[in-house]
Amino acid sequence: MTLLRLTEVSKRYEAPDGAEAVPILRNITVEIGSGDSVAIIGPSGSGKSTLLNIIGTLDRPTGGQVLLDGQDLNRLDDLQLAALRNRQIGFIFQAHHLLPQCTVLENVLVPTLANKDATLRNSAVERAKRLLDKVGLGARLTHPPGRLSGGERQRVAVVRAFINQPKLLLADEPTGALDRASAQNLADLLVALNKEEGVMLIVVTHALELARRMGRVFELRDGRLVDSR
Repeated sequence: MTLLRLTEVSKRYEAPDGAEAVPILRNITVEIGSGDSVAIIGPSGSGKSTLLNIIGTLDRPTGGQVLLDGQDLNRLDDLQLAALRNRQIGFIFQAHHLLPQCTVLENVLVPTLANKDATLRNSAVERAKRLLDKVGLGARLTHPPGRLSGGERQRVAVVRAFINQPKLLLADEPTGALDRASAQNLADLLVALNKEEGVMLIVVTHALELARRMGRVFELRDGRLVDSR
């Protein structure tokens, strides 16, 4: 079942002094199914992160349409987009963005704070503990991020992205700041959670080893998305 559909999506940035606008994305059309895994590769500056931000509702396209689970994202205002992001989209970045003053468990639970239902908040705590145990951090619940390795901090960020059971997980260079062994472990984790949780996974990466583990690989070339597999 198609979960994400982009139709003729374009993005350009207005240049100063009335110069011609700079096109970043050109008429991108693609459909991605629920539970699929996708890698987007391409050189630096090709627009990969811009495309990911548009899919994740952090940015808006200049033209075209983005549908997530049949919902036209162009028709939503900023508050509606923020609510959708919290419920349906998880984010992982190259930097983990953990709160240094909070414990591992508290960091994971940050996306659940907007939920006013006490029963759901309690179930989120149990889910957080279960997921942290699954990624080998069950004994680190009360540790601050400063007492974790880089790979452990990124695993906490992965669990945080999964805590609200999103339909879509977006990862922007998730292994970029890790050593080879930690990058391999994180790739294993993402692939496993993609299958076990049934969440769509879209990864922007320069790491071809990670890209090859995704079900589909696209290259962003001259603003256009090209199927490279």
